[in-house]
Amino acid sequence: MIDEFRRARRRKVPDTVMVVDTMVDSVVGRLGNLSETGMLLMANAALVEDALYQFRFNLNDAHGRETPLEVGAHLLWQDAAHASGQRWTGFRFITVPEEHMRQLRDWIDGPGGQFE
Repeated sequence: MIDEFRRARRRKVPDTVMVVDTMVDSVVGRLGNLSETGMLLMANAALVEDALYQFRFNLNDAHGRETPLEVGAHLLWQDAAHASGQRWTGFRFITVPEEHMRQLRDWIDGPGGQFE
């Protein structure tokens, strides 16, 4: 049995949150979970392993307003999903503007979160 250790709590994303690759301005998938250090993405587009990406997605703030966040991310791994043409992908954040990091932390620590 392997005991997994994660440095940051990962909050499940209960709603459909689409992720846009800002370099090509197209949706590449939807969020599965988020932490301060990375994300799980259900990708519906071909992604290059070990590549760097610039993503944008929206999270609701404490007042229920959608707030855009931009992150630079490194694709660490990917695995085939049950649905044809989709892949589970794991990303590590490499750049997050300070204001967006505050918004991300507020969302992760917000009420009603479920964690993995």
